[in-house]
Amino acid sequence: MSDRHARDQHALRLAFAAPLDRARADALPLDRISLREHVREVEIGAFQLERGVLQRVRFDIVAEVVPDTEAVLGDDVDGILSYDTLIEAIDVELEAERLNLLETLAERIAARVLLHDRAARVFVRIEKLDRGPHVLGVEIVRSRAAGPVVPLAEDAPTPRIVLLAEGAQDDPALGAMLDRLAGDPVPTILIATPDFDAPRAAHPMPQRRIDLLAMEQAAWRLAARDDRCVVVDSRTELDWSMRRGGITLWAPSRIVLDATHGPENADPATLARWFAAEFDAVELVLPGPAAPGGSVPERQAGSLDAV
Repeated sequence: MSDRHARDQHALRLAFAAPLDRARADALPLDRISLREHVREVEIGAFQLERGVLQRVRFDIVAEVVPDTEAVLGDDVDGILSYDTLIEAIDVELEAERLNLLETLAERIAARVLLHDRAARVFVRIEKLDRGPHVLGVEIVRSRAAGPVVPLAEDAPTPRIVLLAEGAQDDPALGAMLDRLAGDPVPTILIATPDFDAPRAAHPMPQRRIDLLAMEQAAWRLAARDDRCVVVDSRTELDWSMRRGGITLWAPSRIVLDATHGPENADPATLARWFAAEFDAVELVLPGPAAPGGSVPERQAGSLDAV
């Protein structure tokens, strides 16, 4: 075990210990604020049996803070790290997307708390309470000095979203359209529409999967026509692709299934509108009629020449 790991484990044990134990261990301890036994119902987990199911998850957070004596003596709430900062960090990350790992959620919560100017170090414990006659959990400690492990993509690019009509991969105008989009400074994300009938399932959940996979198959068929089109399925890959100015083809299953508030169905137009709103798109281009009054401006392009 490395010296740093040993120090982190010792710090974790003390993080949730009694104040007297902490004082004995540290001659000059920093002030701390804490959130204890905050229980939420969350959909999280890597196993299929955890999808579509809410389970109780308990959060404990302790933040070491650099004190502002003037703010404390002046009873000025704006000069301190508030308890609400800890709760908000949980709220924001739970709303962002569905996650598979407690470890990822803990990292993101810690990184968000450390964005506060007065946060020096943060301890995060997250536990699943409903996975059996036991408690499953993870504990981490992260410090401002080491820097946040998880970058928070607050400045993600704003793309143009283009929903392509059926048969776009066989359209002679495809190459010219890609030429135009490749030269545009606004990054473009393409969504392919299947030109075949997907199999029908007896239940909504498998049907949703089948419809999403059909769209992914259409995306790969389109990508096979031009190597400038890169198929991606995660937010991290989308962000990277947009920053490098490429033409991106979206494979929707991962983001849709991990969304905390997903689209109503997997109809391509519904999916495109939801996706455009999620990514604050500058424009949504559709092969069919545009709907006025949405959060993202829509434009109809009846052919690839008009995109």
